[in-house]
Amino acid sequence: MGTRIPVSINGNLVADPEIFYMESGIPHVKMRVAVNQRFQAADGTWRDGVPVFHNVSAFRALAVNVARSMRKGDPVTVTGDLEFRSFEKDGAQHEARRIIAEVIGPDLRFGTTSYERTPKANLGASVAAHGPDQTAPEVASGWGTAPAQPLSAPSVAREAARGLQM
Repeated sequence: MGTRIPVSINGNLVADPEIFYMESGIPHVKMRVAVNQRFQAADGTWRDGVPVFHNVSAFRALAVNVARSMRKGDPVTVTGDLEFRSFEKDGAQHEARRIIAEVIGPDLRFGTTSYERTPKANLGASVAAHGPDQTAPEVASGWGTAPAQPLSAPSVAREAARGLQM
């Protein structure tokens, strides 16, 4: 059984978020966020502390939107639950931790962004028009629901190239 603790972190993405689809078709994005505390030394100069790296997972519409919007180096704010898990590997007991994100967004202290609302559309019509293997890139799931058909990696990459932002 795992323990969950509510947390919020501000940091930078270490790599591009990786999206994949679980057997049930639910999108899952994984990403790593580096949090680096700054402190003022005795001489008055500011210094960076030792970075702490957090594994973050997001699901459903949040996962798809993060994959479309965020890139390596982006400053982000993540709110969710810190989850601790224990597992056995090669006869040894291990522990892992990750943040199950409820909210992810850009940290606007360091830049600006534009917001594009995900349209709530009839996904059945989109699947019928584009075939069972793909969903039109401009059509996404409703808030908090899995897409009727997963977006393929090429369609997510195409949207990233088009410059879709949060």
